[in-house]
Formats: sequence, structure tokens, C-alpha cells
Amino acid sequence: MESWILIVLVVMPGVWSGDWRVTFKDQCALRGTSVVIKCEYDYPFPHIVTSYSWSKYQSVSGRWTPLYLLPSPPNHFIYVGDRSSDCSLNINNVQYDDVGWYHFSFATTFNRWTSKQSAKLVVKELSTVVEPSTVTEGKTVRLTCSSGCSTQTPIVWFRDGQPVTNPVFLASREDAGRYHCALRGQETVRSASVVLNVQYAPNNVRLSVSPSRRVVKGSSVTFSCSSDANPPVAQSGYSLFRDGQFVSKGQSHTIAIIQPNHSGRYYCQAWNNISRGGAKWINSDVVNLDVQYHPMNMTVSMDPANVMEGSSVNLTCSSVANPAADSYTWYKITDSSSSSSSPSSSSELLQVGSGQVLSIPSVEASHTGLYLCQARNRQGENNATEVLLTVGKDNVSLSVQVLSGIGVALFMTFFLLLLLLSFWMKQKTCAEKKTPFDSSFSGRGSTFSSSEDPSNSVYVNIHRFPSSPSPAPAAPDFTPSSHSNSNKELDANTSHEAEVTYSTVTIKPRNPGPPRHRKNSNAPQDSRSAAGENDNSVIYATINKSS
Repeated sequence: MESWILIVLVVMPGVWSGDWRVTFKDQCALRGTSVVIKCEYDYPFPHIVTSYSWSKYQSVSGRWTPLYLLPSPPNHFIYVGDRSSDCSLNINNVQYDDVGWYHFSFATTFNRWTSKQSAKLVVKELSTVVEPSTVTEGKTVRLTCSSGCSTQTPIVWFRDGQPVTNPVFLASREDAGRYHCALRGQETVRSASVVLNVQYAPNNVRLSVSPSRRVVKGSSVTFSCSSDANPPVAQSGYSLFRDGQFVSKGQSHTIAIIQPNHSGRYYCQAWNNISRGGAKWINSDVVNLDVQYHPMNMTVSMDPANVMEGSSVNLTCSSVANPAADSYTWYKITDSSSSSSSPSSSSELLQVGSGQVLSIPSVEASHTGLYLCQARNRQGENNATEVLLTVGKDNVSLSVQVLSGIGVALFMTFFLLLLLLSFWMKQKTCAEKKTPFDSSFSGRGSTFSSSEDPSNSVYVNIHRFPSSPSPAPAAPDFTPSSHSNSNKELDANTSHEAEVTYSTVTIKPRNPGPPRHRKNSNAPQDSRSAAGENDNSVIYATINKSS
């Protein structure tokens, strides 16, 4: 009796309220997650569920295929319902192959039922949005994680596998990388990675020199520029400078044969069209290039230039070298041709000293010859051009002789000038007195007027005696008759005697002394002789002129 009552209580709900039905709800699932397709079903009394199954519609064949016949991993589809009213289906690790239409069917003890509607499964995926995906350093970046399914699960962020705490930040070069989002607690369910490209001006600009160690004259040197930049610096974005002066463009520059004038302070500039602090060109650190070379441009100076025997002389050797010459050696060319400008092939070098300065305190004649110095540093050695040392004698006496000769020459010149000046003055005086002398001539002589100043008077008496070789000696006392006879005798000899002209020049001083008396038998006794007797400076000139 009790068993029948139990059967009636179990069967009565299906009899009174049961109906054939299956209800679904469409689902949206993220790829990689698990999803449950909710399902409920019902049937009338006295049916008892004996079997059930889920099927998926295959668009290729156009038929419904039971899930257990589909190729899928184990436990991919799991029925989580029961045999009374719940027909839910769980799908693990949802993939895009799971997208489609599903329906549920069941069988009872008296019938079989298939749902008339289907449940649709949509599979989505998390997607990361980086705004902007390419950004200049210092600009704002925003990260957004999106999906087509509504979910309340919190989102977490990762950059290159490392957690990111803030989805909004100011970009720096360190923020560049690959970003993705994931569901918290289901980190395997993640979005595809999105690259954030952070652009920035050249950083850590470097200039390298090869060889990096000692650079020797004549070797090959290569300069190379590099930098950390985004976008990378192009070849044309590099420039090389020396001491502030442009050298070349390009990432690399080679000098095949380096010279000392290539020494200097080098640096390179990098540019990628991104500015930093308002500057587009970013400089590298300065590299000091020091080209080393053996001694060159050598010269020898002599002090004093003219060396006298017994004096001292210093020979100084100078050179240009890098590093500076650390040793100097002096040689004398011991050869018969040492006095020439260059040594012969048979010359021998005799070392005579060391050091930059060769000092000879007391020069002797044996020191005469060609000298040269040799300078050396760690790069090599070089010889200077020979210098000729000549030793001269003491030239003090020679200087005195030269000075004496010059003095004598000057004295003679001065004396000649005085003679010429005296002669010129006399000629000038005679020319000035010639006219008054001529106007006072009378007969055989002329006499100046006594009114003239006797201190400045010049008396010129000219006696013309025709055909008379010389004046006859005058008697101490004579009379006019004897004078007349004498004149007659002179006139008688005019035709056969030479003409004689007497000229008497009397120069009176400004302060004449006491008069002196003398007899002159050869001069006529007139006023002129009277004047001559009182003069102590009378000059007689006789001119014989042949006819």
C-alpha cells in the first residue's frame, strides 16, 4: 500500500504539469576559457528519461552530428545536467572550432524528443588596444583590453611577460615592448600581443677610433659613430667633426694615411628627426686623436753666428716630434770635404756630444767643420741638416786699420774741399775787382785813388815794356833826362825782343805795421812805388809772352 502511494506522488507532477520542451540560452565564450551552455528540459507523466545527447550542426554536410562523434580532445564536452530537468553542457578550452549551433535530445520510456530550437555559441578573444601604438617619448599612452563577450572578470596587463600596474602612463624608451591583457585568475586566457613603439632622439651617441691605442703617422685610422635611437639613425644622419670643423657625413670615416695635422678633438653628431630638449643634433663625447711621429722639421742654430778664435759658441738642435725627442746626439763630419755644404759618401761621423745644446767654451781652429745633430724618440730618429762652423781670426787690428783709412780719406776729402773753396773765393774776388782796375789804367801803369780804404785795397800795377826782356836796373839816383834816355833805348829794341809784362799786386792788411823803407831800382819812382815802400807784403809776378 505504501509503495503505491509513493509511485503516485512521483508520477503525479509529470501527469498534471509535464510537457515536452527544451529551453536554451545563447553563450559567448572567450577563446581558451570554459563555457556552460545552460539548458532545461521537461516531459509529461509517466515518461521516464532513459537517454540524452547533444549534437552540433555541421554546415559542410548540413546535418546534426552528436558531440561524441566530433574530433575533439578528451573531456572537451562534458554533460553537467541530470535526468529530470537540467540538460546543461560544459565545453572546456573553447576554440574557434566550437563556434556553431547546438541542440539537445532525450528519450523516455514511451517517446523521444529533440529540441526545436538551438543554442548558439560565439567564441571571442581578448584584444589589446594601445593608443597610440607609435608614440614619441614623453607622450601619453593608454592601454585598453576588449572582447565581444560581457564578462565581469578583472583584467590584468603584461609587457613582455612582466606585469604592468597602470594602463595609462607617459611613455619612455623603457616602455617600448609587447603588451597583452588577460583574465585575472585565468592568465592563460590572454590577448594577442600588441607592440608599443616609443620613438626617441639619439641616445648614448658614441665615437670609436680604430686602432684605439697609439696612432702612428702613416697608418690607417677609421672613425665609427653609433647611437641608441628610435628610429635608428640613417647613414646620412651622422656627421664627423674635428675641432668644431665639419669633416664628413656617414657612420664611418677612414683616413688611409694619417698625418700629424690630423691630430685634434673629434666628435660625431647623430640625428633621426626626433628632438630632445629642443635639440635635434646630439653630440657624442670628444675623442682626442694624438698622431705620433718621429722627429721632423729639424733645425740647428748657432750662437753667435760669427765665431772668433778663443770665443765660445753654442749649437742648438730643435725638432718637432710626438712624443718630444728624448735624446740628441751631435756628430762632426771628419772628412777632407767637411768644408763643403754636404758630406760625401766617404764621410765619417765622429760623435762629439749629446744633449739638445752642444757648447764649445773656447773655439779653436781645429773646431772648424760640418756638424749635425740626431734626434730620437720612440717612433724613430732623424738627422738635421749639417751646419758649417767656421773660426775667424781676431779682427780688432783690421778694424782699426779700416777706421784709420776711413779717417784719412775723410781728412783728404775735407782738405781738397778747403782748397777748392779757397780757389773759388780768390776767383770771385778777382772778378769783382776787375772793372775798377781797368778804368784807372793810364800809360804804362795805373794807381788807385788814395781815398780808398787802404786796409781793403788791392793794387794791381801793370807795366808794358815793348821788346824788353827785363827791366834795366835803376840807379840809386836818376834824373828825368836819364829816364828819358832809358825809354829811348827800350823803344829801340822793340823789334827784336820779347814782350815782358810786369804785374805788381799789393795786398794791404787791415792793421799794417810800421812802414819799412827799401830801395827798388827796378820799379818806376812814382806814386805806386811810394805806396809799395810802405807795404810789407808785396808780390811781384812776371809773365813772359812770346810774340
